[in-house]
Amino acid sequence: MNIPQLQIQTTSAKLGLQINQPIQEIEQPKASLTIEQPAAIIEMSTTPSELTIDTTENRAALDLMSMFRRGDEVAQYSQQKVQEGIARRAQEGMQLVKIENGGNPLADIIKQNTDRPVAELGIRFVGNPLQLKRSFTPSQLNINVTPQKPIIDAQVNKPIHYYTPGTVTANLEQHPSIEIDWKV
Repeated sequence: MNIPQLQIQTTSAKLGLQINQPIQEIEQPKASLTIEQPAAIIEMSTTPSELTIDTTENRAALDLMSMFRRGDEVAQYSQQKVQEGIARRAQEGMQLVKIENGGNPLADIIKQNTDRPVAELGIRFVGNPLQLKRSFTPSQLNINVTPQKPIIDAQVNKPIHYYTPGTVTANLEQHPSIEIDWKV
């Protein structure tokens, strides 16, 4: 006994894909940057130093004094000599009044007025460095610095972007099929 048979034979479909990859290019240009640094402002001022030396006393010791000081000195010296003269004459008068006590007071007075001391000879240093009056005011330096801020100019450049999209192409490389066969 033969049993009929059914035979089915199938062929699958084959799908082929052709893929073109996408292309992307990105370029980033550098930023444009300019920096400028202005110089700082410097202001300087000085006061001059001052040195004063007063040589009045040393000049007076050298007999080089001003006419006002010379006048004061001459007036003082004259007043002293007048007082000494008055005192001497009063003393001589007192000696002459006592003439009755004996002796020769007139000869004593003449002897006193004619005996003069012998002048000394020698080296004498004039001027005393300790009598110099000195004063010194140092100079002062004032510095004022004003810093300047930098000038920065930055420009950002946008990126350059190129893009080509990819493609996919599908094609049927093998068609599907079904074969049915009866066998008896």
